[in-house]
This record gives sequence, structure tokens and C-alpha cells, in this order.
Amino acid sequence: MTPDPLNRLVAQLSKLPGIGEKTAQRLAFHILRAPPEYAVELVAALQEVKSKVRLCSRCFALTEGELCGFCTDSRRDERLLCVVEGIADLMALERTREFKGRYHVLHGVLSPLEGIGPEQLRIQELLVRLEDGKAEEVIVATNPDVEGEATALYLMRLLRPMGLRITRLAQGLPMGGDLEFADQATLARALTGRREL
Repeated sequence: MTPDPLNRLVAQLSKLPGIGEKTAQRLAFHILRAPPEYAVELVAALQEVKSKVRLCSRCFALTEGELCGFCTDSRRDERLLCVVEGIADLMALERTREFKGRYHVLHGVLSPLEGIGPEQLRIQELLVRLEDGKAEEVIVATNPDVEGEATALYLMRLLRPMGLRITRLAQGLPMGGDLEFADQATLARALTGRREL
């Protein structure tokens, strides 16, 4: 019979994305076997991330302050704005070291079947942000799947009347794939070879 605290830990760990019951058990046993200070540090890290990390008020990336490092970095080109679905996609593009502009994180894609419309995404904030006229090109870097393509088309129709250059990442990323899991070379080529929408 497994002790209740261990069962509770396994139940909580198995709620994490991509973690099934077996993996949750392995993680729980690892934590149990580790020195006590490991568990204390893990709890402290979880509490700190929940209390200190929030969304940037401009681009909606993660930050500890009002604005993130991408928005405050004067070396980044404010004429280029890359729109991504989520934080993992932003991080994947950053790993290529090819993009030197700014970001805007939508925090999802259009998915009518799941009840996700434009109001649930950071699209209105994107439009407000573009009103300052600093951006000249918007790179729509949504995933090349059905929802990502629908979101890209929706954004293209919204942004085209603003007179901006609107581009999409070049093909080379597989349909149905996620930016988060693409290798750096593929992402770098896709970013360099982006195309007009």
C-alpha cells in the first residue's frame, strides 16, 4: 500500500503536460530518494516562479518586471515584430539567434471548436501596439497546422489595411509540426526565408 503523501505527489505530477502516471511515479521516487534540501529547493523554485513571473505588459512574454528583456533591449529592431502562439515558440526562435526584432505572444490560436476566438487571444493588444507606427514588418510565426494557418490568415486580413509588410515563416517546417520541437537550423532557415502572406 502506497502512502497518501506519495499518492498525492504522483497525482499532482501527472497533471503536468506530457507526464503520465508512470513518469509521475518515477519523478516522485526521484524526489523521495533525493536529499531533503532538493525538495526544499524545488518547492522554493515553484513558489518563486508563481509569485514573481508574470506577463510583459507590452508583448506578453514572461518577465519579473513590467516589461521583459525583449521590450527593453535597445539593440532589438522595433521595425520587425514577430507574432508567435506561445512562450515556447518565442524561445525556440530565440535559440536560432537569427531574429533581432521584437515579439508579440498571442497565447494561443483561433480554434472555434474549442471556443477560442480572437477575444481570447492577445490580438486586440497587437492592434493597439501597431498603432504607434514603429513596426514596418509583422512576421506571423504561428505553427504550420490548421489552427496556426487560420490564425495567420485572420491576422493577415486584419493587418493588411495598415500598410505593413506581412510575412510568414518559410516552408521547411512540417505541416502539423510545432515550432517548439523544430531544430535550430530548420527554424533559422524558415525565419530567413519568410514570405509575404
